[in-house]
Amino acid sequence: MKPFTSLLIAIPILMIVSIIELSFISAMVGFLHGRANGFFVVDSPGSNSNSGPDTFELWAKPSVLLEDQGHTSNGAAGTGFILIGIGGLLMIWWERRRMRETTDTRPGPLFTTWLILSFLGTLLTLAALIYTFVLTQNHTGQTIDLAIAAANPAPSPYPDDEWTPENWYQAVLDQVPLRDDSDRRKIRQQLRIQRGWRWNLVPFFIVFTVVTCLGAWEWLRLRRNRGASVVAKGEKSGRIDGSFGEESR
Repeated sequence: MKPFTSLLIAIPILMIVSIIELSFISAMVGFLHGRANGFFVVDSPGSNSNSGPDTFELWAKPSVLLEDQGHTSNGAAGTGFILIGIGGLLMIWWERRRMRETTDTRPGPLFTTWLILSFLGTLLTLAALIYTFVLTQNHTGQTIDLAIAAANPAPSPYPDDEWTPENWYQAVLDQVPLRDDSDRRKIRQQLRIQRGWRWNLVPFFIVFTVVTCLGAWEWLRLRRNRGASVVAKGEKSGRIDGSFGEESR
């Protein structure tokens, strides 16, 4: 099998999963910087949604919105697509070209550097996976106190607790009597995106791990092939020297 064949199959898959992750995160960021920089119209506690203007405005983001898990996931996805994906394809092209021109089949410095970065990227993806799931689980079940929300209308954000985007908008959908159906539809759509971002980290980590393992296997295979080639050349040289010695006698 030609060098790097398995990586040429696995790396594009990693790039696809990375793009999916980046797309989910970009959509969430777009929402947070767009529609979420506004308010939801909410029926006041005890009011009838059809009775009149007994409402208040809830700012669409809480006072403390946890976003570091999104930055970590975004960094892992960017690493997977740019450094390991595009960088990996360029590395393979360069290594194959070097091997053809020099007949040196040892892993080059570029391959070694790429493999180290791939290992670090796998660890970053694992950290993003654990961080996102643990943080979401730790804030599951939090409640929005409508009395406190009504006492802090927009543009003041809801002051209690810390929230992940997924936990906050799930609580808004389940616990807050939103007046507009369009807001409910938008939140449901956004929750699908946010859950997609979180759950896509699982196949993303698996594919990243596979790419790193295939890279390590390829690196070791090239090292072994180089060692076998050196031994074979040494034996051939010994046989030639021996034949010359016999002829001289």
